[in-house]
Amino acid sequence: MEHEKKFGVFEAVVVLLLAYLFLSAVFPSLAIVLSSDANAVNFVFFYLYKGLLAVLPVVLAVVLIYTAHMFWLHYVQARFISGITWVLLEIVPPREVLRSPQAMEFFLTNALYHWSQKSGLETYWQGAVWFWFSLELVSIEGQVHFYIHAPSRIKELIEVEMYAQYPQAQIREVEDYTLAVDKITPDSKWNLWGCEFKYKNPDAFPIKTYVDFGLDKDPKEEQKNDPIAPVVELFSSIGKGEQMWSQIVITPSKKKFHTPGTWFKTHDWVKQSELTIRNTLKEFTRQHPMNPDGTIPKEIRAPGFLDESTKKAASKMMKVGFDTGIRICYVAKKENFDMGHRRNIRLIWRQYAAPMSNQLERFNSTQADAFSTNKIAEFFPLSQKKIMRLADRMLYEYREREFFHPPMRHRIKLPWPISPLIFPNFFHHHTMVMNTEELATLWHFPGRILRVPTLERIESKEASPPPNLPT
Repeated sequence: MEHEKKFGVFEAVVVLLLAYLFLSAVFPSLAIVLSSDANAVNFVFFYLYKGLLAVLPVVLAVVLIYTAHMFWLHYVQARFISGITWVLLEIVPPREVLRSPQAMEFFLTNALYHWSQKSGLETYWQGAVWFWFSLELVSIEGQVHFYIHAPSRIKELIEVEMYAQYPQAQIREVEDYTLAVDKITPDSKWNLWGCEFKYKNPDAFPIKTYVDFGLDKDPKEEQKNDPIAPVVELFSSIGKGEQMWSQIVITPSKKKFHTPGTWFKTHDWVKQSELTIRNTLKEFTRQHPMNPDGTIPKEIRAPGFLDESTKKAASKMMKVGFDTGIRICYVAKKENFDMGHRRNIRLIWRQYAAPMSNQLERFNSTQADAFSTNKIAEFFPLSQKKIMRLADRMLYEYREREFFHPPMRHRIKLPWPISPLIFPNFFHHHTMVMNTEELATLWHFPGRILRVPTLERIESKEASPPPNLPT
Protein backbone atom coordinates (compact mmCIF):
# COMPACT_ATOMS: atom_id res chain seq x y z
CA MET A 1 0.00 0.00 0.00
CA GLU A 2 1.35 3.41 -0.93
CA HIS A 3 0.66 6.02 1.73
CA GLU A 4 -0.63 9.38 0.59
CA LYS A 5 1.97 12.16 0.72
CA LYS A 6 0.65 15.22 2.54
CA PHE A 7 1.62 18.77 1.64
CA GLY A 8 2.45 20.27 5.04
CA VAL A 9 3.73 23.57 6.44
CA PHE A 10 7.37 22.73 5.81
CA GLU A 11 6.72 21.99 2.15
CA ALA A 12 4.73 25.23 1.81
CA VAL A 13 7.57 27.29 3.30
CA VAL A 14 10.13 25.70 1.00
CA VAL A 15 7.94 26.32 -2.07
CA LEU A 16 7.38 29.96 -1.10
CA LEU A 17 11.09 30.50 -0.50
CA LEU A 18 12.05 28.98 -3.83
CA ALA A 19 9.39 31.02 -5.59
CA TYR A 20 10.69 34.19 -3.96
CA LEU A 21 14.29 33.44 -4.93
CA PHE A 22 13.20 32.73 -8.51
CA LEU A 23 11.23 35.98 -8.76
CA SER A 24 14.14 37.89 -7.24
CA ALA A 25 16.43 36.56 -9.94
CA VAL A 26 13.97 37.35 -12.74
CA PHE A 27 12.88 40.73 -11.35
CA PRO A 28 15.85 42.27 -9.49
CA SER A 29 13.65 45.10 -8.23
CA LEU A 30 11.96 42.61 -5.89
CA ALA A 31 15.26 41.63 -4.27
CA ILE A 32 15.22 44.19 -1.47
CA VAL A 33 15.55 41.81 1.43
CA LEU A 34 18.92 43.30 2.42
CA SER A 35 17.85 46.91 2.31
CA SER A 36 17.17 48.94 5.44
CA ASP A 37 13.58 49.70 4.44
CA ALA A 38 12.54 46.03 4.06
CA ASN A 39 8.95 45.46 4.95
CA ALA A 40 7.56 42.61 7.08
CA VAL A 41 7.30 40.17 4.20
CA ASN A 42 10.89 40.78 3.15
CA PHE A 43 11.93 40.50 6.79
CA VAL A 44 10.43 36.98 7.00
CA PHE A 45 12.03 35.91 3.75
CA PHE A 46 15.36 37.34 4.85
CA TYR A 47 15.49 35.12 7.95
CA LEU A 48 14.23 32.14 6.02
CA TYR A 49 17.07 32.74 3.59
CA LYS A 50 19.56 33.02 6.45
CA GLY A 51 18.15 29.85 8.00
CA LEU A 52 18.57 28.02 4.73
CA LEU A 53 22.20 29.09 4.53
CA ALA A 54 22.71 27.93 8.11
CA VAL A 55 21.35 24.41 7.58
CA LEU A 56 22.86 23.98 4.13
CA PRO A 57 26.26 22.75 5.43
CA VAL A 58 24.52 20.21 7.67
CA VAL A 59 22.38 18.98 4.80
CA LEU A 60 25.40 18.69 2.51
CA ALA A 61 27.31 16.77 5.20
CA VAL A 62 24.42 14.33 5.60
CA VAL A 63 24.19 13.88 1.83
CA LEU A 64 27.94 13.25 1.56
CA ILE A 65 27.90 10.74 4.43
CA TYR A 66 24.95 8.90 2.91
CA THR A 67 26.61 8.89 -0.52
CA ALA A 68 29.87 7.56 0.92
CA HIS A 69 27.95 4.86 2.82
CA MET A 70 26.06 3.90 -0.34
CA PHE A 71 29.26 3.62 -2.42
CA TRP A 72 31.07 1.64 0.29
CA LEU A 73 28.20 -0.81 0.72
CA HIS A 74 27.98 -1.26 -3.05
CA TYR A 75 31.73 -1.90 -3.23
CA VAL A 76 31.88 -4.53 -0.47
CA GLN A 77 28.75 -6.29 -1.77
CA ALA A 78 30.16 -6.37 -5.31
CA ARG A 79 33.36 -7.87 -3.93
CA PHE A 80 31.39 -10.51 -2.00
CA ILE A 81 29.19 -11.38 -5.00
CA SER A 82 32.24 -11.71 -7.28
CA GLY A 83 33.42 -14.55 -5.05
CA ILE A 84 30.24 -16.62 -5.57
CA THR A 85 30.51 -19.51 -8.03
CA TRP A 86 27.29 -20.18 -9.93
CA VAL A 87 25.93 -23.31 -11.56
CA LEU A 88 23.08 -23.91 -13.98
CA LEU A 89 21.16 -27.09 -13.19
CA GLU A 90 18.79 -28.65 -15.70
CA ILE A 91 15.88 -30.51 -14.13
CA VAL A 92 14.52 -33.23 -16.42
CA PRO A 93 11.05 -34.10 -15.10
CA PRO A 94 9.75 -37.65 -14.95
CA ARG A 95 7.29 -38.82 -17.57
CA GLU A 96 4.64 -39.42 -14.94
CA VAL A 97 4.22 -36.32 -12.77
CA LEU A 98 1.50 -37.45 -10.42
CA ARG A 99 1.99 -34.90 -7.66
CA SER A 100 0.31 -31.49 -7.47
CA PRO A 101 2.34 -28.26 -7.62
CA GLN A 102 2.32 -28.34 -3.82
CA ALA A 103 5.37 -30.59 -4.13
CA MET A 104 7.17 -27.69 -5.80
CA GLU A 105 6.11 -25.49 -2.88
CA PHE A 106 7.89 -27.82 -0.49
CA PHE A 107 10.98 -27.73 -2.69
CA LEU A 108 11.04 -23.92 -2.85
CA THR A 109 10.66 -23.59 0.90
CA ASN A 110 13.21 -26.23 1.88
CA ALA A 111 15.85 -25.68 -0.80
CA LEU A 112 15.74 -22.00 -1.75
CA TYR A 113 14.55 -20.05 1.30
CA HIS A 114 17.90 -19.05 2.79
CA TRP A 115 16.90 -16.39 5.31
CA SER A 116 19.54 -15.43 7.86
CA GLN A 117 20.27 -12.57 10.23
CA LYS A 118 23.43 -10.80 9.09
CA SER A 119 25.59 -9.06 11.68
CA GLY A 120 26.92 -5.53 11.20
CA LEU A 121 30.39 -6.92 10.46
CA GLU A 122 29.03 -9.26 7.80
CA THR A 123 26.87 -6.57 6.20
CA TYR A 124 29.09 -3.49 6.26
CA TRP A 125 32.58 -4.97 6.17
CA GLN A 126 32.30 -8.30 4.39
CA GLY A 127 29.39 -7.20 2.17
CA ALA A 128 27.49 -10.45 2.76
CA VAL A 129 24.19 -10.73 0.87
CA TRP A 130 21.45 -13.33 0.77
CA PHE A 131 21.70 -15.85 -2.01
CA TRP A 132 19.28 -15.53 -4.89
CA PHE A 133 18.06 -18.10 -7.39
CA SER A 134 16.57 -18.12 -10.86
CA LEU A 135 13.79 -20.50 -11.90
CA GLU A 136 13.89 -20.72 -15.68
CA LEU A 137 11.75 -22.20 -18.43
CA VAL A 138 13.57 -22.09 -21.76
CA SER A 139 13.00 -23.20 -25.33
CA ILE A 140 15.94 -23.67 -27.68
CA GLU A 141 14.51 -24.10 -31.19
CA GLY A 142 11.42 -25.74 -29.69
CA GLN A 143 13.24 -27.97 -27.17
CA VAL A 144 11.83 -27.08 -23.74
CA HIS A 145 14.02 -27.14 -20.63
CA PHE A 146 13.61 -26.43 -16.91
CA TYR A 147 16.63 -24.79 -15.26
CA ILE A 148 17.66 -23.54 -11.82
CA HIS A 149 20.49 -21.04 -11.61
CA ALA A 150 22.03 -21.15 -8.13
CA PRO A 151 25.25 -20.73 -6.12
CA SER A 152 27.37 -23.87 -6.40
CA ARG A 153 27.43 -24.41 -2.64
CA ILE A 154 23.63 -24.94 -2.70
CA LYS A 155 23.80 -27.54 -5.48
CA GLU A 156 23.71 -30.58 -3.18
CA LEU A 157 20.78 -29.23 -1.18
CA ILE A 158 18.84 -28.57 -4.40
CA GLU A 159 19.47 -32.13 -5.54
CA VAL A 160 18.39 -33.63 -2.21
CA GLU A 161 15.17 -31.61 -1.99
CA MET A 162 14.27 -32.10 -5.66
CA TYR A 163 14.68 -35.87 -5.41
CA ALA A 164 12.64 -35.82 -2.20
CA GLN A 165 9.66 -34.42 -4.12
CA TYR A 166 10.32 -35.93 -7.57
CA PRO A 167 12.31 -39.16 -7.10
CA GLN A 168 12.24 -40.01 -10.82
CA ALA A 169 13.58 -36.62 -11.97
CA GLN A 170 17.09 -36.17 -13.30
CA ILE A 171 19.40 -33.28 -12.42
CA ARG A 172 22.49 -32.36 -14.42
CA GLU A 173 24.83 -29.41 -14.53
CA VAL A 174 24.92 -27.71 -17.93
CA GLU A 175 26.51 -24.75 -19.66
CA ASP A 176 24.71 -21.41 -19.61
CA TYR A 177 22.57 -21.32 -22.76
CA THR A 178 22.66 -17.49 -22.86
CA LEU A 179 26.37 -17.55 -23.73
CA ALA A 180 25.53 -18.78 -27.24
CA VAL A 181 23.98 -15.38 -28.00
CA ASP A 182 26.52 -12.65 -28.63
CA LYS A 183 26.21 -8.92 -28.06
CA ILE A 184 23.16 -7.31 -29.71
CA THR A 185 24.55 -4.86 -32.25
CA PRO A 186 23.78 -3.90 -35.86
CA ASP A 187 26.49 -6.37 -36.95
CA SER A 188 25.50 -9.31 -34.74
CA LYS A 189 23.55 -12.35 -35.95
CA TRP A 190 20.91 -12.05 -33.22
CA ASN A 191 17.91 -9.91 -32.43
CA LEU A 192 16.22 -9.77 -29.03
CA TRP A 193 12.99 -8.50 -27.57
CA GLY A 194 12.41 -8.67 -23.83
CA CYS A 195 10.44 -7.20 -20.98
CA GLU A 196 9.90 -7.46 -17.25
CA PHE A 197 6.69 -7.97 -15.28
CA LYS A 198 5.25 -6.45 -12.14
CA TYR A 199 2.07 -6.63 -10.10
CA LYS A 200 -0.74 -4.32 -11.13
CA ASN A 201 -2.02 -4.09 -7.52
CA PRO A 202 -0.22 -4.05 -4.13
CA ASP A 203 1.91 -7.03 -3.14
CA ALA A 204 -0.69 -8.13 -0.59
CA PHE A 205 -2.98 -9.51 -3.30
CA PRO A 206 -1.99 -12.74 -5.09
CA ILE A 207 -2.45 -13.84 -8.67
CA LYS A 208 -4.45 -16.98 -9.53
CA THR A 209 -2.69 -20.04 -8.18
CA TYR A 210 -2.86 -23.75 -8.76
CA VAL A 211 -5.40 -23.94 -5.92
CA ASP A 212 -7.77 -21.77 -7.98
CA PHE A 213 -7.32 -24.19 -10.88
CA GLY A 214 -8.20 -27.15 -8.66
CA LEU A 215 -4.77 -28.81 -8.90
CA ASP A 216 -4.48 -29.05 -5.11
CA LYS A 217 -7.18 -31.73 -5.18
CA ASP A 218 -5.19 -34.00 -7.54
CA PRO A 219 -7.94 -34.47 -10.13
CA LYS A 220 -7.74 -37.17 -12.77
CA GLU A 221 -5.11 -36.40 -15.37
CA GLU A 222 -7.64 -35.91 -18.18
CA GLN A 223 -9.56 -33.41 -16.02
CA LYS A 224 -6.61 -31.21 -15.10
CA ASN A 225 -6.47 -27.58 -16.20
CA ASP A 226 -2.78 -26.90 -15.73
CA PRO A 227 -1.98 -23.19 -16.27
CA ILE A 228 1.62 -23.93 -17.25
CA ALA A 229 0.51 -26.11 -20.17
CA PRO A 230 -0.10 -23.21 -22.64
CA VAL A 231 3.31 -21.77 -21.74
CA VAL A 232 5.08 -25.04 -22.54
CA GLU A 233 3.01 -25.41 -25.72
CA LEU A 234 3.99 -21.94 -26.90
CA PHE A 235 7.65 -22.50 -26.11
CA SER A 236 7.62 -25.78 -28.04
CA SER A 237 6.10 -24.15 -31.13
CA ILE A 238 9.11 -22.10 -32.22
CA GLY A 239 11.49 -23.24 -34.95
CA LYS A 240 15.07 -23.17 -36.09
CA GLY A 241 17.13 -20.16 -35.04
CA GLU A 242 14.60 -19.10 -32.38
CA GLN A 243 14.70 -19.17 -28.58
CA MET A 244 12.29 -18.21 -25.80
CA TRP A 245 13.52 -17.54 -22.28
CA SER A 246 11.73 -16.85 -19.02
CA GLN A 247 13.28 -16.38 -15.60
CA ILE A 248 11.80 -15.88 -12.13
CA VAL A 249 14.55 -14.54 -9.87
CA ILE A 250 13.86 -14.97 -6.15
CA THR A 251 15.40 -14.33 -2.76
CA PRO A 252 13.84 -14.44 0.74
CA SER A 253 11.83 -11.28 1.19
CA LYS A 254 13.48 -8.46 3.10
CA LYS A 255 11.38 -5.64 1.72
CA LYS A 256 10.83 -2.87 4.27
CA PHE A 257 7.90 -0.46 4.36
CA HIS A 258 7.58 2.73 6.36
CA THR A 259 5.36 2.36 9.42
CA PRO A 260 2.66 5.08 9.46
CA GLY A 261 2.85 7.50 12.38
CA THR A 262 6.60 7.01 12.93
CA TRP A 263 9.75 8.66 11.66
CA PHE A 264 12.09 5.77 11.02
CA LYS A 265 10.27 2.57 12.00
CA THR A 266 9.71 -0.02 9.28
CA HIS A 267 7.85 -3.31 8.92
CA ASP A 268 7.91 -6.34 6.63
CA TRP A 269 5.61 -7.43 3.81
CA VAL A 270 3.35 -9.44 6.12
CA LYS A 271 2.51 -6.40 8.24
CA GLN A 272 2.20 -4.31 5.09
CA SER A 273 -0.31 -6.81 3.71
CA GLU A 274 -2.32 -6.54 6.92
CA LEU A 275 -2.34 -2.74 6.64
CA THR A 276 -3.39 -2.99 2.99
CA ILE A 277 -6.34 -5.21 3.89
CA ARG A 278 -7.38 -2.90 6.74
CA ASN A 279 -7.14 0.12 4.46
CA THR A 280 -9.26 -1.67 1.83
CA LEU A 281 -11.97 -2.34 4.44
CA LYS A 282 -11.68 1.03 6.18
CA GLU A 283 -14.47 2.57 4.11
CA PHE A 284 -16.83 -0.20 5.23
CA THR A 285 -15.86 -0.20 8.93
CA ARG A 286 -18.08 1.47 11.53
CA GLN A 287 -17.30 2.08 15.19
CA HIS A 288 -20.03 1.59 17.80
CA PRO A 289 -20.32 3.54 21.07
CA MET A 290 -17.77 2.66 23.72
CA ASN A 291 -18.63 -0.24 25.99
CA PRO A 292 -18.59 0.17 29.80
CA ASP A 293 -15.30 -1.70 29.94
CA GLY A 294 -13.67 0.87 27.64
CA THR A 295 -13.57 -1.23 24.47
CA ILE A 296 -14.84 0.16 21.16
CA PRO A 297 -16.61 -2.50 19.09
CA LYS A 298 -16.22 -2.35 15.33
CA GLU A 299 -18.45 -3.67 12.59
CA ILE A 300 -17.28 -4.39 9.05
CA ARG A 301 -19.88 -4.56 6.30
CA ALA A 302 -17.85 -4.99 3.15
CA PRO A 303 -19.60 -5.66 -0.16
CA GLY A 304 -19.58 -9.24 -1.33
CA PHE A 305 -17.27 -8.60 -4.27
CA LEU A 306 -14.43 -7.85 -1.83
CA ASP A 307 -14.77 -11.11 0.08
CA GLU A 308 -12.71 -13.23 -2.25
CA SER A 309 -9.85 -10.75 -2.75
CA THR A 310 -9.47 -10.04 0.99
CA LYS A 311 -9.56 -13.76 1.77
CA LYS A 312 -6.86 -14.39 -0.82
CA ALA A 313 -4.72 -11.59 0.60
CA ALA A 314 -5.11 -12.99 4.11
CA SER A 315 -4.24 -16.47 2.84
CA LYS A 316 -1.12 -15.19 1.06
CA MET A 317 0.38 -14.07 4.38
CA MET A 318 0.21 -17.63 5.69
CA LYS A 319 3.05 -18.82 3.44
CA VAL A 320 6.70 -17.96 2.99
CA GLY A 321 7.37 -14.94 0.76
CA PHE A 322 10.15 -14.25 -1.73
CA ASP A 323 11.19 -10.97 -3.28
CA THR A 324 10.63 -11.73 -6.96
CA GLY A 325 11.65 -10.31 -10.33
CA ILE A 326 10.31 -11.71 -13.60
CA ARG A 327 11.84 -11.28 -17.06
CA ILE A 328 11.19 -12.87 -20.48
CA CYS A 329 13.06 -12.71 -23.79
CA TYR A 330 12.42 -13.77 -27.34
CA VAL A 331 15.77 -14.29 -29.08
CA ALA A 332 16.25 -15.25 -32.71
CA LYS A 333 18.64 -15.03 -35.61
CA LYS A 334 17.79 -11.92 -37.58
CA GLU A 335 16.58 -13.91 -40.57
CA ASN A 336 14.34 -16.05 -38.29
CA PHE A 337 12.94 -13.31 -36.06
CA ASP A 338 9.12 -13.70 -36.02
CA MET A 339 7.04 -10.72 -34.88
CA GLY A 340 4.15 -13.10 -34.20
CA HIS A 341 6.21 -15.03 -31.65
CA ARG A 342 7.42 -11.78 -30.16
CA ARG A 343 3.82 -10.71 -29.57
CA ASN A 344 2.75 -14.12 -28.29
CA ILE A 345 5.40 -14.41 -25.58
CA ARG A 346 4.09 -11.23 -23.96
CA LEU A 347 0.85 -13.05 -23.09
CA ILE A 348 2.24 -16.12 -21.33
CA TRP A 349 1.06 -14.99 -17.86
CA ARG A 350 -2.49 -13.95 -18.82
CA GLN A 351 -4.10 -17.10 -17.40
CA TYR A 352 -2.93 -16.12 -13.91
CA ALA A 353 -4.82 -12.81 -13.93
CA ALA A 354 -7.42 -12.24 -11.21
CA PRO A 355 -8.51 -8.62 -11.82
CA MET A 356 -10.15 -8.20 -8.39
CA SER A 357 -7.03 -9.56 -6.73
CA ASN A 358 -3.87 -9.17 -8.82
CA GLN A 359 -2.28 -9.77 -12.19
CA LEU A 360 1.09 -9.44 -13.89
CA GLU A 361 1.52 -6.57 -16.29
CA ARG A 362 4.30 -5.95 -18.74
CA PHE A 363 6.74 -3.06 -18.39
CA ASN A 364 10.33 -2.14 -19.36
CA SER A 365 9.87 -3.51 -22.87
CA THR A 366 12.76 -3.16 -25.32
CA GLN A 367 10.77 -1.32 -27.99
CA ALA A 368 10.25 2.15 -29.42
CA ASP A 369 7.81 3.31 -26.72
CA ALA A 370 10.03 2.04 -23.90
CA PHE A 371 9.99 5.35 -22.02
CA SER A 372 6.35 6.25 -22.66
CA THR A 373 5.75 7.14 -19.03
CA ASN A 374 3.24 9.90 -19.80
CA LYS A 375 1.21 11.40 -22.65
CA ILE A 376 4.02 13.66 -23.81
CA ALA A 377 6.55 10.81 -23.92
CA GLU A 378 4.28 8.82 -26.23
CA PHE A 379 5.11 11.19 -29.08
CA PHE A 380 8.91 10.71 -28.76
CA PRO A 381 9.72 7.06 -29.69
CA LEU A 382 13.26 5.82 -29.31
CA SER A 383 15.59 5.48 -32.27
CA GLN A 384 16.58 2.06 -33.59
CA LYS A 385 20.04 2.54 -32.12
CA LYS A 386 18.67 3.07 -28.61
CA ILE A 387 16.28 0.14 -28.96
CA MET A 388 19.28 -2.06 -29.77
CA ARG A 389 21.06 -0.74 -26.68
CA LEU A 390 18.04 -1.66 -24.57
CA ALA A 391 18.00 -5.15 -26.09
CA ASP A 392 21.71 -5.66 -25.36
CA ARG A 393 21.22 -4.44 -21.80
CA MET A 394 18.30 -6.84 -21.39
CA LEU A 395 20.52 -9.68 -22.59
CA TYR A 396 23.22 -8.74 -20.10
CA GLU A 397 20.82 -8.47 -17.17
CA TYR A 398 19.12 -11.74 -18.06
CA ARG A 399 22.50 -13.45 -18.21
CA GLU A 400 23.50 -11.97 -14.85
CA ARG A 401 20.08 -12.89 -13.34
CA GLU A 402 20.13 -9.31 -12.08
CA PHE A 403 17.40 -7.83 -9.92
CA PHE A 404 18.53 -7.44 -6.32
CA HIS A 405 22.08 -6.07 -6.57
CA PRO A 406 22.17 -3.98 -9.77
CA PRO A 407 24.94 -1.55 -10.79
CA MET A 408 25.24 1.78 -8.99
CA ARG A 409 23.61 3.68 -11.85
CA HIS A 410 20.27 2.25 -10.72
CA ARG A 411 20.50 4.50 -7.66
CA ILE A 412 20.09 7.53 -9.92
CA LYS A 413 16.43 7.86 -10.87
CA LEU A 414 15.61 10.75 -13.15
CA PRO A 415 12.23 11.64 -14.71
CA TRP A 416 11.38 11.72 -18.40
CA PRO A 417 12.81 13.18 -20.60
CA ILE A 418 16.11 13.34 -18.73
CA SER A 419 16.40 9.60 -18.03
CA PRO A 420 16.20 8.30 -21.63
CA LEU A 421 18.58 11.02 -22.79
CA ILE A 422 21.30 10.36 -20.20
CA PHE A 423 20.69 6.65 -19.57
CA PRO A 424 19.15 5.29 -22.79
CA ASN A 425 20.39 1.73 -22.37
CA PHE A 426 18.84 0.42 -19.16
CA PHE A 427 15.72 0.37 -17.02
CA HIS A 428 15.16 0.47 -13.29
CA HIS A 429 14.03 -2.91 -12.02
CA HIS A 430 10.92 -3.61 -9.99
CA THR A 431 10.47 -6.50 -7.57
CA MET A 432 7.39 -7.80 -5.80
CA VAL A 433 6.65 -10.26 -3.03
CA MET A 434 5.32 -13.65 -4.12
CA ASN A 435 4.64 -16.54 -1.78
CA THR A 436 5.54 -20.15 -2.48
CA GLU A 437 2.06 -20.97 -3.77
CA GLU A 438 2.30 -18.32 -6.49
CA LEU A 439 5.85 -19.31 -7.46
CA ALA A 440 4.97 -23.00 -7.61
CA THR A 441 2.08 -22.07 -9.93
CA LEU A 442 4.37 -20.20 -12.32
CA TRP A 443 7.14 -22.83 -12.28
CA HIS A 444 6.29 -26.51 -11.93
CA PHE A 445 6.40 -29.65 -14.02
CA PRO A 446 3.30 -30.30 -16.14
CA GLY A 447 1.43 -33.58 -15.76
CA ARG A 448 1.50 -36.40 -18.29
CA ILE A 449 -1.62 -35.00 -20.01
CA LEU A 450 0.75 -32.55 -21.76
CA ARG A 451 2.27 -34.66 -24.52
CA VAL A 452 4.73 -32.14 -25.95
CA PRO A 453 7.38 -34.23 -27.75
CA THR A 454 10.00 -31.48 -27.38
CA LEU A 455 9.79 -31.53 -23.56
CA GLU A 456 12.39 -34.04 -22.44
CA ARG A 457 11.25 -36.42 -19.70
CA ILE A 458 12.75 -39.38 -17.92
CA GLU A 459 11.28 -42.51 -19.47
CA SER A 460 11.45 -44.95 -16.58
CA LYS A 461 8.83 -44.74 -13.87
CA GLU A 462 10.90 -47.07 -11.73
CA ALA A 463 14.00 -44.92 -11.62
CA SER A 464 15.29 -43.95 -8.20
CA PRO A 465 17.52 -41.12 -7.02
CA PRO A 466 21.27 -41.57 -7.41
CA PRO A 467 22.73 -43.66 -4.55
CA ASN A 468 25.60 -41.23 -4.00
CA LEU A 469 23.51 -38.30 -2.82
CA PRO A 470 25.16 -36.35 0.03
CA THR A 471 24.02 -37.31 3.49
